[in-house]
Amino acid sequence: MSRLHGTKDFWIGALRAEGPAFAAAVAEAPPETPVLSCPGWTVTDLALHLAGIYQWVRSVAGSGETTAPQQSRSQPAELAPGVTAAQQWQQAYDELMALFDTLDPEAPAWNWAPQPKKAAFWPRRMAHETAVHRWDAQLAIAAGEPIESKLAADGVSEVLDTWLPAGRRKATGQWHGVVRLSATDAAHEWFLRLRGEGVALLDTGTIFDHDDHHARVHVSGTASDLLLALWGRVSFDTLTVAGDRALLDGVRTG
Repeated sequence: MSRLHGTKDFWIGALRAEGPAFAAAVAEAPPETPVLSCPGWTVTDLALHLAGIYQWVRSVAGSGETTAPQQSRSQPAELAPGVTAAQQWQQAYDELMALFDTLDPEAPAWNWAPQPKKAAFWPRRMAHETAVHRWDAQLAIAAGEPIESKLAADGVSEVLDTWLPAGRRKATGQWHGVVRLSATDAAHEWFLRLRGEGVALLDTGTIFDHDDHHARVHVSGTASDLLLALWGRVSFDTLTVAGDRALLDGVRTG
């Protein structure tokens, strides 16, 4: 199994590409355009949601504190009088990027995951948050472009090493067995051992290098499609699946 090890520059570079693409899609869509991949949301809702996340992350990532903030999760941004949702998003994005440009990735900063409490967590998290929501916004105008393969592969790793170990599964239940994910365009594979309720552990290459992986289900597709399936944006049925599909309910997040 190989994993990507991103850097601050890699994630900020991704944000510099994904942010403008999100803005362009929002600008093209009428404000009340439904976001099909986020049922019940409009493009306005999506822009305010992401703006609110940026505002909250800016307060957490730059605080220098490793204790949980009083406001433990983001709220949608409030639309200021005379300002469009796109403008509200742009301001929040610009402010976040200004912080990230000067942020020491080793600086102390709280996060909700079983990860070191360092600021480096947040550029990675925001790169993937923005990329998935860029796809949402483009889908609303029938122009969804895949997520770049290296970024998407790191996004798959983030689901497996961050979201699932933090207990942030889409469904509750008991799952036991190994899930194998193969990115056909990125030469990356992941072997994930599901161990009952609420916890999924990413087994390391040192455990598996000389062992039979005994995967009960194997999913292969592009890194973008794997990531979008993990986030529930596309069905696993659109990928190549062999084995026990029921295990896949245990790797969905969102």
